[in-house]
Amino acid sequence: MKFADLGLSDELLKSVTDAGYETPTPIQAQAIPSVLMMRDIIGIAQTGTGKTASFVLPMIDVLSHGRARARMPRSLILEPTRELAAQVAENFEKYGANSKLSMALLIGGVQMGDQVKALEKGVDVLIATPGRLMDLFGRGKILLNDCNLLVIDEADRMLDMGFIPDIEEICTKLPANRQTLLFSATMPPPIKKLADKFLSNPKYIEVSRPASSNLNIAQHKVKVTSRGKRDVLRTLLKTDNVTTAIVFCNRKTTVRELAKSLKSYGFMAGEIHGDMDQSSRIAELNRFKDGSINILVASDVAARGLDVKGVSHVFNFDTPWHPDDYVHRIGRTGRAGATGRAFTFVAPEDAEAIDNVEKLTGGKIPEYTLGGSGDGAAAAEPASGDSEREKPARSARAPREPRAPRAEREPRAEREPRAEREPRAEREPRPERAPRAERAPRAADVEADLVIDSPVDRPMENIEPELVTAQASAERPRRAPRADRPRRDAIIADAVPAPRPAASMVADTETWNGPVPGFLNVSAL
Repeated sequence: MKFADLGLSDELLKSVTDAGYETPTPIQAQAIPSVLMMRDIIGIAQTGTGKTASFVLPMIDVLSHGRARARMPRSLILEPTRELAAQVAENFEKYGANSKLSMALLIGGVQMGDQVKALEKGVDVLIATPGRLMDLFGRGKILLNDCNLLVIDEADRMLDMGFIPDIEEICTKLPANRQTLLFSATMPPPIKKLADKFLSNPKYIEVSRPASSNLNIAQHKVKVTSRGKRDVLRTLLKTDNVTTAIVFCNRKTTVRELAKSLKSYGFMAGEIHGDMDQSSRIAELNRFKDGSINILVASDVAARGLDVKGVSHVFNFDTPWHPDDYVHRIGRTGRAGATGRAFTFVAPEDAEAIDNVEKLTGGKIPEYTLGGSGDGAAAAEPASGDSEREKPARSARAPREPRAPRAEREPRAEREPRAEREPRAEREPRPERAPRAERAPRAADVEADLVIDSPVDRPMENIEPELVTAQASAERPRRAPRADRPRRDAIIADAVPAPRPAASMVADTETWNGPVPGFLNVSAL
């Protein structure tokens, strides 16, 4: 079957021929006629089978008649990642070269102003990731009332990334009478529920067993240790006829460190991961496509979005945590009928992960050995874990000359016994020390014994107010020696007022009407 037998227009057939394609893939042969007949479709196909062209080509012909209006796209394609959205946009530019359709790409990581300007002019095809689309919709920059064709690509990946609620909300904002195309590599229950809810009498197309691997890819697993992975990778890159390769890691930090290590050993390596901005990721992909680098170290962000011709090898530096990711990773090679090789490094801690992968693919992955040693890690892992220096084999070393026998030593002469030491003479007892003479009192001791004689220190009830005020305001004199100072009782006696004369006391008794008590009788004094 040829593309001319699928009912495509002459302008579109010319674009396909110019791109170098003549025979459609199985998914294209079954999906294109149904899309042209305006039917809903559920397409189950693994990555690398050409399913992108199976909806891009018929969409160009379906949208060739009509006119776009501002902020109201005529069709919508939802993609899980920026890379895959950009890849679909490249397909539209390639196959739609002879058409007059307008297109806009809505993805994160780039300025929103240019995207809004494109929407204001009106677009026929809108390719978007769910996050950026919902953002612009919430700002009122886009309307979906006139969107009559919806494509949900990589639906299982959408499920893994948590986009299913966003997709359901987007579907409620589209016209009920529309055409919906859903493509996925697997059909888990949530995806089936989504299809039953939003697709109308869809045609089910399955070109291969769900999650099965491509038969054009030679798969191998290599037993390694965690420290020996880099050495095994370098060995395979040098010895397995690698032209271009993608190396997948589970963590972004591993991607950065591995790319740096490969560069230090002279490999033309680049990196791509989620921490890079969109412009840097696109620049790195372009370097990989034009041959500036031939090894691309990537995280799973690139597993489903890369479509580079001629990738000869895929290396799973880390066994993927999710079995579905294994199928999508190795699908970067062996595309469009070409052959490829895939190596998965399996450390002892990856036993459960590789078992899940083999259960999903339905068969055991053959084990690969380096140099026929029977164990890839043992064949290429030095003690350091990341050293390129090769230790010389023991058999290659020159044999050592036998050592001359040591001359027998003469026995040591017996030592003379040490002379006995004379006992130490008894020491005379030390003479008793004379008692210390009593030292003269120090000035500090004298001052410590001084009693501060101040009116303030006296009982207030025994001091006249005038005397306290006068002594407090006067300058405090230097302390005199104890012998020269007046005694305290003398000072107190001087400060106490003298008793009143007896006459006054007698006069006071005249006011008493009764007999004078004995203790008040002053005449007895």
